[in-house]
Amino acid sequence: MEYILIFLLSYISGSIPFGLILTKFFQGKDIRKLGSGNIGATNVLRTGNKSLAIITLILDILKGYFPVIITSNYFPELIQLSGLIAFLGHLFPVWLNFKGGKGVATYLGILIALSVQLSVLFVFTWIIVSLIFKYSSLSSMFSSFTVVIISVVRNGVNKAINPNFEMTNDINILLFIFFILIIFTHRENISNLKNKKEKKIKI
Repeated sequence: MEYILIFLLSYISGSIPFGLILTKFFQGKDIRKLGSGNIGATNVLRTGNKSLAIITLILDILKGYFPVIITSNYFPELIQLSGLIAFLGHLFPVWLNFKGGKGVATYLGILIALSVQLSVLFVFTWIIVSLIFKYSSLSSMFSSFTVVIISVVRNGVNKAINPNFEMTNDINILLFIFFILIIFTHRENISNLKNKKEKKIKI
């Protein structure tokens, strides 16, 4: 029963298309027909409304954060499941014919719930890469990859220092799955980067 409960909680939370809802309500526009067609904060920013983009970013983070935090309080053994389903909910929302966003903000919310240190690393890396290359997609992919590597290395170092340290391989596997999914959702961006057609962000 708890599996069904966590699945529903996580999926429904992750699948709420805040970018679409906010732009529809405040601008009367369908974000799916603007810019890249993505429902995330980056595309909302392309509408020219920075406030809506910031609100979308925050809400997309929270919709990944809350189900994992709730799960960790009541069913801690299911936090990996909760995080994965919330992420998949954003990528494949049933309300939008399973055509969702790229999942970066929701991923960050999940990451904050799992590890504040890794979430800080992600944000720091994202900002640095963005400042250097000016590509949101590249920053997201590189930052999620960095999180996986550092998490694995951190576990290895802790194990070397303390042989009794319990390895969190489940979290590492989950982070790797997130990385692969983020690469998948950015496949068009990868093609654009190769062809030098990717749009830069204004920082």
